[in-house]
Amino acid sequence: MKRIFPEHTYGAAPRESCYWADTVTNPALPAAQGPLACDVAVIGGGFTGLSAALHLAEAGADVALLEAETPGWGASGRNGGFCCLGGFGAPDNVIAKMHGDAARQEARRSEMAAVATVESLIERHALEVERHSRGESIMGFTAKSLIGFEAESRRVEADLGVTPEITPPEQLAEMGMTGPFHCAMTIPVGFALNPAKYALGLARAAQDAGARIFADSAVRRIDQGNGFTLHTDAAQITAKRLIVATNGYSSDDLPDWMRARYLPAQSNVLVTRTLSDEEIAEQGWTTNQMAYDERFFLHYFRLMPNRRFLFGMRGGLFSSAAADAGMHRTIRSHFERMFPAWAHVDTPYSWNGLLSLSRDMTPYAGPIPEMPGAFTALSYQGNGVAMASHAGAILADLAQDRQPQADWPGIMRKPPRRFPLGRFRRAWLWPPYAVAKIMGD
Repeated sequence: MKRIFPEHTYGAAPRESCYWADTVTNPALPAAQGPLACDVAVIGGGFTGLSAALHLAEAGADVALLEAETPGWGASGRNGGFCCLGGFGAPDNVIAKMHGDAARQEARRSEMAAVATVESLIERHALEVERHSRGESIMGFTAKSLIGFEAESRRVEADLGVTPEITPPEQLAEMGMTGPFHCAMTIPVGFALNPAKYALGLARAAQDAGARIFADSAVRRIDQGNGFTLHTDAAQITAKRLIVATNGYSSDDLPDWMRARYLPAQSNVLVTRTLSDEEIAEQGWTTNQMAYDERFFLHYFRLMPNRRFLFGMRGGLFSSAAADAGMHRTIRSHFERMFPAWAHVDTPYSWNGLLSLSRDMTPYAGPIPEMPGAFTALSYQGNGVAMASHAGAILADLAQDRQPQADWPGIMRKPPRRFPLGRFRRAWLWPPYAVAKIMGD
């Protein structure tokens, strides 16, 4: 495999202290063995692959999913559990300039449709996912933020038909949002969940529908002829159609088309011990809203139903045991600065994982050019709970020669451009990360 991070990144160490792993029991899934055949092979057991496998199986297809570890092992089981608007990370003015305003509006509507896809899956399959939060709150730090929220609110209402609620500074405390914030805007779309329970719930639903799911079955090679032959260490799987759903954990040579079309980036999360009522009151963050702020090194956080607090942030250019320890110190310092009343609170859980960025900051779902019968979806810009699930439904239809029933905006159909610098493309992140660090963001 040709991956651009060191081996440490793809091993067990970055998720050893993942909170979500302690909330679930991984199913006893077999590894793929010997010759196997199926209609559609799916590589990757994250939200994209699991959603695709589930939708395919429900449609009557013979589907086999191959996961290198166990379902939800990658970013799908390591994220903050924000099922919210997102996936198209470029600013609205940039999207409109590149693609036109009609395409921009279509893309934004698909983000809301993606949240609805997850909601439908949870309800149809009665998934227990510890759901909470009425939409998502964006926290601003200055009076300028409030002005920006007012303009953004009008855009959201025009695009999506929902009305955000703006909280001025004098009302933050009564809303349970005390912190270094000047204002907030709540968009009533989305909810928080336990991502590991959601991923394993999708896996069980897919199995119940007839999908075969194999763990410990990393695909080492893909041969293309009359269909596809996938090689693992112990199996050869022949399939008429193929879905590659590996996102930030992709390899540049599986298939070769993937080379430099995605940029893995790290996201880091910590979770506190259970907070007492007195500690929660002392800090003044009592809301169960999932929230994030406007800074370059995006902070995202929420008080969970069990009274543990989750705090995450983007960042981290290097990957090793020492780099992980350094990043933990960094995220811990940000946590203490934003919520000083909890500076004494232990954070026994701290981990990181890989999201995927595209060069244009837009996701892709569609065919793999030069590989007839193969499809992929990737690069949700760190908002994969909803958009990855949605993309999986799109791929399931495409793999059956059907027009996708799910919203499939035109921008999402354009194959991602390659990043310059090839296997050294992580260097693209160094300048903005350095500037943000110097500015104390």
